[in-house]
Amino acid sequence: MHNPTALALPLSPASPSLRERQGQWLLIAGGVLLGTIGVFVEEAGQHPLTTVWFRCVFGALALLLWGAGSGRLRELRLHGRSGWVAALTGGLMVLNWVLFFAAIARTSIGVATVVFHIQPIWVMILGAWLLRETVSARQWAATLVALCGLALTTGLLNDIAWPHNAGDGYLLGLLMCVGGSLSYAAVTLIAKTERRLTPFALAWWQCAVGVLILAWVPAVYGWPTSGSSWAWLAGLGVIHTGLAYAILFTGMARLAIGKIAVLQFVYPLAAVVVDWLVYGRTLQTVQLGGVALMALALWTIRKSPTAAPK
Repeated sequence: MHNPTALALPLSPASPSLRERQGQWLLIAGGVLLGTIGVFVEEAGQHPLTTVWFRCVFGALALLLWGAGSGRLRELRLHGRSGWVAALTGGLMVLNWVLFFAAIARTSIGVATVVFHIQPIWVMILGAWLLRETVSARQWAATLVALCGLALTTGLLNDIAWPHNAGDGYLLGLLMCVGGSLSYAAVTLIAKTERRLTPFALAWWQCAVGVLILAWVPAVYGWPTSGSSWAWLAGLGVIHTGLAYAILFTGMARLAIGKIAVLQFVYPLAAVVVDWLVYGRTLQTVQLGGVALMALALWTIRKSPTAAPK
């Protein structure tokens, strides 16, 4: 959301080509890690609000330890309007995670993750409307292609899939993904207006805000009753928030924006593969075609200097 170099770890001297290769592998590793989020959510077996609260708790602890180890705790200080930005984006990220986790149970890991990744479209449209950012004709054309790909990916155009999935809340799950992507787009745009918050600080404060506003959840929905549930929930915070964020931001600092945009699609593709390997759920040929259209169109949009990085 901000310049990723702000969160980069100290780098040892290396040739540009070596730095680039390291950055590519770091982004691939981070994308593969994020692609397993759905498994942790499903195996934890908790209410979406409970899952989000524990991700915030463990994520905040993991990021705090990482910040202490890398000497970046001073970045957590809030000045002026940055406090309001941290609070607002934190609330929106909680909404985003709740909707996404609830959508996984109603659709599938692969479909929910791919549909969620339509968020760069909302960033571009809202940026043009609210921030008066310039959008080229090529980007508008790519937007139409991405939306067509999204329609194919959902499976709603498949005569066989629609009647079955509709009764299971499938359509509601898709709407949750769209709502979550809109909330994430809002986070991106709000964060662009506050340059004093580094990616590390923003991520930690989002988790901290989530801990506070969802503190009532365990009392209402109960605490996990099995050790395995605690382990899966801890993994969401430590692995998918602490470790994955550190890996991704470090990798981004070594790459150009265009390559970052391409490699960020490792996440949804990994989610599709993980969903198939773990649960045997596969996308149909038409849906895979939609994924390809979305990837091509969103890459065209994101590689432009006017597009906001995720």
